[in-house]
Amino acid sequence: MITAVVVDDHPVVIAGVRAWCALADPPIEVVAAGPTVAVAWLDPGATADVVVLDLQLDVTGPAYGDLKRLVDAGRQVVVYSMRDDRDSALAALDIGAFTYLTKAEGEDHLVAAIAAAAAGTPYTPPALAGAFGTDERPQRPRLSPREHQVLIEWFHSESKEMVARRLRLTVHRVNSCLERVRIKYANVGREAPTKAALVARALQDGLITTDEL
Repeated sequence: MITAVVVDDHPVVIAGVRAWCALADPPIEVVAAGPTVAVAWLDPGATADVVVLDLQLDVTGPAYGDLKRLVDAGRQVVVYSMRDDRDSALAALDIGAFTYLTKAEGEDHLVAAIAAAAAGTPYTPPALAGAFGTDERPQRPRLSPREHQVLIEWFHSESKEMVARRLRLTVHRVNSCLERVRIKYANVGREAPTKAALVARALQDGLITTDEL
């Protein structure tokens, strides 16, 4: 069973997420919940598959620091926030959040996002897709035609071996191309250590659309 920990300072939100997860098919177990990120660091929350994080936990501003510490520790974080502005969503993705949902997007998208995060498969809810579509920031790495081709083919393939066969390349060449893409993103301050993160970056930069995934 997928497990989740919910970090939110509104009891009604926690109750709603618990109910949605319990009714999911298959069910998702909320093993811990609380108003501070400490609940994600202590057992049983410390071992949960997914952290559902409210970005606005107090009046001091967005909890980007808490998000970064969770990401740096290798946690899969689904940001679930009242903040519906583009900059907050893109900042959370740049830090390394698995995905970003507004609380207006509700049960279906949150349950699907938790399941996707646990499986490591990309998930882009409507509000995040809109943020990607209006992203005009200049920190976009320059990819070579081959790097772009390998990256897009990898998004549509189950393995790097399949990419190599389709493009008539060696697996070593495919790995090299993907590693160069990751380095280029890291050099502009937008690290993408996983396949899901690279999908997010490609969506942000218009290299692929949600319809093509």
